[in-house]
Amino acid sequence: MSVATLALAQLSFRVGDVEGNARRIIAAAAEARDRLGAGLLLTPELSLIGYPPDDLLLRSALPAAVAAALDQIRGTVRGIDVVVGHPEFTAEGIYNAASVFRDGQRIALARKQLLPNYGVFDERRHFLPGRTGSTVFDWQGRRFGLCICEDIWGPGPAADAQARGAELLIALNASPYDRGKAAGRDRVLRARAAETGLPLIYLNTVGGQDDLVFDGRSQVRDGRGEPLLEAPAFGEGLFALSLDGAQPQPGQRGSADDELALVYQALVVATRDYVDRNGFPGALVGLSGGIDSALVAAIAADALGPERVRVVSLPSRYTLGISNDDAAEQARALGLRYERLSIEPAFEAFSQTLAPLFAGRSPDLTEENLQSRCRGVLLMALSNKFGSLVLTTGNKSEMAVGYATLYGDMCGGFAPIKDCYKTLVYDLARWRNTRSPVIPPRVIERPPSAELRPDQKDSDSLPPYEVLDPILEAYVEHSRSVAEIVALGYERAVVERVARLVQRAEYKRRQAPPGPKITPCAFGRERRYPLTAFYGAL
Repeated sequence: MSVATLALAQLSFRVGDVEGNARRIIAAAAEARDRLGAGLLLTPELSLIGYPPDDLLLRSALPAAVAAALDQIRGTVRGIDVVVGHPEFTAEGIYNAASVFRDGQRIALARKQLLPNYGVFDERRHFLPGRTGSTVFDWQGRRFGLCICEDIWGPGPAADAQARGAELLIALNASPYDRGKAAGRDRVLRARAAETGLPLIYLNTVGGQDDLVFDGRSQVRDGRGEPLLEAPAFGEGLFALSLDGAQPQPGQRGSADDELALVYQALVVATRDYVDRNGFPGALVGLSGGIDSALVAAIAADALGPERVRVVSLPSRYTLGISNDDAAEQARALGLRYERLSIEPAFEAFSQTLAPLFAGRSPDLTEENLQSRCRGVLLMALSNKFGSLVLTTGNKSEMAVGYATLYGDMCGGFAPIKDCYKTLVYDLARWRNTRSPVIPPRVIERPPSAELRPDQKDSDSLPPYEVLDPILEAYVEHSRSVAEIVALGYERAVVERVARLVQRAEYKRRQAPPGPKITPCAFGRERRYPLTAFYGAL
């Protein structure tokens, strides 16, 4: 028997771009056939419409567009079979499906059986579960069982495919990245292969989509569950697999030491794709000389190139000279366009306007927030005038406890470090400097401060981040109660205070811009709490 080669299309597909995605699938099929000598191309879950399509599935014109695109693929691709993920519109409802095309004919159709409805997933809102069992199709004398994403996370569909004669399992995925996902995936894939004794091909999509980022890392497992091949994280490409002759060599896998690199790469990819896919010419960052804006500026430069990033220092009377110096130094190190605009004239004007109404009242948080809002007004004016997207610089610790100003430092369109706790921000900054020293050491070493009043430090308003972040992780990521967190060794008064701050800040988080998910429980579509609720110390 001749060598049988198939290709895995670990590619990024744009949500809603049905025609463009169809062209990309057709081009990938031609390249896989002509360059790799492949006879079968696999594409990820819902590759034709991108993932997640959400309520785009409700648009009345979509069924016809999907049908036309599938006809184009079926009528164009020759000399190679192709598996295409797509929504299937029927009289009874919509299925998350995949079609197998061979020389103008559809030879198989699979419907996703297990629909995830947890975390970021809401598939039961739109899709019906497939109820006809697992799909098995023939290729080059072999029987392939075709599963779609969640189908492989439970044992049923894989076992059903084996019972129907499958000799190899294929799993098409759109599986978002988070820091704990890889280990969980590995356990699942190892289990499915070991349970069935069948080799398994796991294909995942790649790229950023709003608050999700997909890491690829497509892989092949043998019948014992051992890895044979792994595609790079966050990288697009066509990856060939020979099913005859010599087995593929085990792929290089990331180690624990690479975790920060993966997180940073996820933030870069998410930022790049959000800016580019929404048509912005570049990005704009308010560079304060602090750690958060320093990391965001580095991410933006790595994502878009320095020529597309503009940074602006917005000092006030409370901004230290070393902050201005550090901001300018970082801009030079990254090769960014840098300007300095004092907020003093705007702050003075607002203060004078409000003075008659504020008479007899001492300065307080109001004046601090007013400075932040002056900065927001200036950044948004620059964005309006020149078209660049403002990247906000708030981190997850701040978003959790409300240590941020609405219509001030929360102004902007995308928040690259929104899901990064403050301690992780420091870790990522140190890691980025191992590649090239672009963040001044003093920025990393200085105590964090908003610089909105004399000698201000974050620790004046919050517990030290080394204490705050583990409490937040327990409370937010793991939904632990106050009593459970206290039992971990934290002071009850501190834990209760943090819990109250998280509860009270929900209204701010609802108004925050999107940012890439990199933890198992990100604010946004994954954590849905009522704005108005009474749950005390739960």
